[in-house]
Amino acid sequence: MKRIFLLLTFMLSFMQLKADEGMWLLTMIKRLNGVDLKKEGLKLTAEEIYSVNNSSLKDAIVQFGGGCTAEMVSKEGLLFTNHHCGYGNIAALSTPEKDHLTNGFWAMKKSEELPAQGLSVRFLVRMDDVSKRINAKLNNNMSADDRKNIIDAEYKAIQTENSENGKYTVVVRDFYNGNEFYYFVYQDFKDVRLVGTPPNSLGKFGGDTDNWEWPRHTVDFSVFRVYADANGNPAEYAATNVPMKPKHALPISLRGYKPGDFTMIIGFPGRTNRFLPSFGIEQMVNKDYPAWVEASKVAMDVMKKYMDKDQATKLDYASQYAGVANYWKNRQGTIDAVEKNQTIAEKRALEAKFQTWALLPENESAYGSVLQDLKTNYSQFSDRNVERNYSSQLQRNAKYINIAYQLGSLLKTYADQDDAAKVVMKPKVVAAIDRIYEKLNVKLEGEMLNSMVNLYQQRVNKSVGSPTLLAVDAKNLSNVAFSSIFATKESAMNFVNNPNRLAIDADPLLKLANGFVEDQKLTTEKYAKIDEAFAKNNRVFLDGLRKSQPETSFYPDANSTMRITTGSITTLPERSDRNYAGIKEKDNYYTDITGMVAKYKKGDEEFDLPQRFLDLVKKKDFGQYKDKKGFMPVNFLSNNDITGGNSGSPVLDGEGRLLGLAFDGNSEALSGDIIFDPKLQRTISVDVRMVLWTIEKYGNAGHLISEMTLVK
Repeated sequence: MKRIFLLLTFMLSFMQLKADEGMWLLTMIKRLNGVDLKKEGLKLTAEEIYSVNNSSLKDAIVQFGGGCTAEMVSKEGLLFTNHHCGYGNIAALSTPEKDHLTNGFWAMKKSEELPAQGLSVRFLVRMDDVSKRINAKLNNNMSADDRKNIIDAEYKAIQTENSENGKYTVVVRDFYNGNEFYYFVYQDFKDVRLVGTPPNSLGKFGGDTDNWEWPRHTVDFSVFRVYADANGNPAEYAATNVPMKPKHALPISLRGYKPGDFTMIIGFPGRTNRFLPSFGIEQMVNKDYPAWVEASKVAMDVMKKYMDKDQATKLDYASQYAGVANYWKNRQGTIDAVEKNQTIAEKRALEAKFQTWALLPENESAYGSVLQDLKTNYSQFSDRNVERNYSSQLQRNAKYINIAYQLGSLLKTYADQDDAAKVVMKPKVVAAIDRIYEKLNVKLEGEMLNSMVNLYQQRVNKSVGSPTLLAVDAKNLSNVAFSSIFATKESAMNFVNNPNRLAIDADPLLKLANGFVEDQKLTTEKYAKIDEAFAKNNRVFLDGLRKSQPETSFYPDANSTMRITTGSITTLPERSDRNYAGIKEKDNYYTDITGMVAKYKKGDEEFDLPQRFLDLVKKKDFGQYKDKKGFMPVNFLSNNDITGGNSGSPVLDGEGRLLGLAFDGNSEALSGDIIFDPKLQRTISVDVRMVLWTIEKYGNAGHLISEMTLVK
């Protein structure tokens, strides 16, 4: 009965969803006050979008690998996501002899599909609001520890109540800085196999140069299939598994689009900070992000030096490099966009209005000082935050520290066992060593350790820095690593075969790793009270901000839970520093295949194209995928509100049919995680017709098209 009531509430309010700004939980739509989406072009009922008891659009959308979105496109478990979302799995399945990342891959039958080790997809079963339940036990006067203990206990109870003895994964998340709480019931499928991918030259066409820029010409997609056991339930990989049958698979539109056409995107956006105060933005763009950018660039330079020398290293580090490069450009773009778009000034104006309300007699005791308190918090941990950014990039890229810390604990335990126990434990230890060193370039990692620690020593304030890292000779750290038990697979295996507890206790790399981790823990303890106050002040500020504007519908920040955003096909103001390759201003909402060929540079790492692709374009055999205007579409623009995590999300028309796959934002609005700019913020997507043409014509994998429902 409760489920029916929730659905009815949803249906009564759905048609008032406001277009463009906001990434909304489906069950939050009842809060909105906006335009009538039927007039905007929506033709679906609320139940066709979200239903607990019946199949709906939500059942076709999955979280892919924990950091992207994908959509089911056939009743045989076939899914589409971005090429860059599948990038790490494609690279892991590649070798210099069978280089799927460089050459592409197409399975001509299901038995040729490649199991992607460690990859899973997550289906949302249902969600519900438990704010009243949890908030009834909380108040702003209790200690941070008491608050945490109550919340943790409620989380655990809610998970137990809804997991059905482990059948489902239950996640409880806080929203609005801890003012509301929702739980999400998921089903995770762990047998996912690579079906097809275009070569890197198509899937990543434009490289770092075109990343975050418009116009784009990137064929950013990959194809996977989800498998289940014979009963349709999630299962670990097994040759006997069968393609899972989703409750809903998206029909695919070949009709195209025009400016003003309704669009909606459903996906799993990762993280936004739309309620960040002005001084938080100042900290971010003046201190935190510059540290991130600099450390990322140092790491990228080290990786590229060795990747350019060796194809195996290029494949082994391809995913890591791509991830670092993507956020390197994003962070720098955010710094530039915040300054150009006067984001801080806008925030200050909003805060001035809030402060006027907060100082009213009836509000002052609860909210009068909260902004000043937040400003004080930022000044208190400013240097610590800078250290965190250099530290995070060091830990992400200097693998020797993590290897020594994680493997060191395991080897110590192994060394302490008696002979009989060692025999039992040895296979586990050997498996861990095989996994850790499988794709490790020792020389690269030695130089990475030197470079990242040296940068840390130069940039981090000594009052907040790790004493262990600040004291070492950064120029000689590679020698320390190379003389360590953890230097190579061979040296680690030598220890396994000749365990010596005294030797591992004295290992200099392990001492460095353990000292660094211990320093991090002590810093966390040192700032615990400030962090507690900061969390409370953030919660109180957002509570007051919402109360100060009762006429405004506040959407929650993204936090990797399923959201819906609506908008329309639109253009983007042209820039003098962009090559529009003959696109007319009125048509600046799409790019076509001739523009892609116009960017072609033979032998260029970012703009080369396969000869087969060029030959197909020359023949102009675009079949049913050509637009009615005569062009072959590649990418297009809409004004939907997305962020990282939405990569791979379906762009849908008003009838829930797939138009394309979202894969990027635009550099003009890289401040979008902080503030939404309706004039500039855009979603860049790959046209599904380009996806299908590439599968059928380039990949000769037309059998996959036959699984799908095409709407002409």
